[in-house]
Amino acid sequence: MSDSLTLGCPHCGALNRVSQARLNDGPKCGKCKQALFTGEPVALTSANFRPLVERSELPVVVDFWAGWCGPCKMMAPIFAEAARELEPRLRFAKLDTEAESALAGRYGIRSIPTLIVFRNGQELARQPGVLQGPQLRAWLRSYLL
Repeated sequence: MSDSLTLGCPHCGALNRVSQARLNDGPKCGKCKQALFTGEPVALTSANFRPLVERSELPVVVDFWAGWCGPCKMMAPIFAEAARELEPRLRFAKLDTEAESALAGRYGIRSIPTLIVFRNGQELARQPGVLQGPQLRAWLRSYLL
């Protein structure tokens, strides 16, 4: 495997090649010049799902959620804290299942919140339900770069 990874820009969707050794150096997008990592989960849509998840060689953990879901609201700050701690060794993203029902259906989301770890668009792991911070970090540990 090459030392560099392909990952999408959360701002413009452009694909970027970044050396694994330089992930912690605040890489910027070659097209829009904005930071590739913000320490916050990225909002996914059908427009940016392909570059950010399907084309990403960096593992991406996606929180499938909905605004009306109480457990999803409990999970949101835990997920955001994990993003601050674990990026850029993983990318964190959220997909609103109400706004993006076709994508939720494509991945067979039957209960929310559901977390899925992807790499190169392939599902590596799935975890339904709320996880507390230590549980979430333990579950994600084997997917970190």
